[in-house]
Amino acid sequence: MEDVKSSPLECGVAGKAFPGFSESGDRHVVQRAREGVLVAVVDGLGHGREAAAAALEACAILESNAGEHVISLIKRCHVGLKETRGVVASLAWFNFRDALMTWIGVGNIQGMLLRNDAMMKGGDESLLLRPGVVGNHLPPLQAAVLPVFAGDSLIFATDGVQPDFDRLEIRNQPPRSAAQNLLAHYAKGNDDALVLIARYAGTSI
Repeated sequence: MEDVKSSPLECGVAGKAFPGFSESGDRHVVQRAREGVLVAVVDGLGHGREAAAAALEACAILESNAGEHVISLIKRCHVGLKETRGVVASLAWFNFRDALMTWIGVGNIQGMLLRNDAMMKGGDESLLLRPGVVGNHLPPLQAAVLPVFAGDSLIFATDGVQPDFDRLEIRNQPPRSAAQNLLAHYAKGNDDALVLIARYAGTSI
């Protein structure tokens, strides 16, 4: 469990390995670059050491190139992971200057943007996930751009987490507590699992 503060973004992360394995293939990145922050969750295929190795390699690529567009980052990872099992990945770039978030998902890491104002036109948003494996088979890539407002919360959760979690509970808790509680109550127990929650403060840089 950990907190990551990259003002104006506060992140909480909670994860655990598949029972019986010492390493998890579910990893995350929170990396500041220029006028924003890259937030990502990757899931190495399978379990154990090889899954963790693929995920860690993906994270290293993302951290080293965090300022690039999310589509370019997925392509970089695809090339860099050719000799690994590959990963599924969901990425979001927060542009603080323009109060925008650009996100993309390949595979099955669910992404949601919970609006602080639930009555706002359009309401909560869900990340469009495209089937594929980064490092093996990429689908046509398309990123979406959304405005973000103070108090909005991004959630990334790997497939070791049940998708029917309580959104109200997340809105009412700090990111770290929300991530811990979500993992504790909704982890399936038959896979690696990781939850990342990033809350936008709405302040300018």
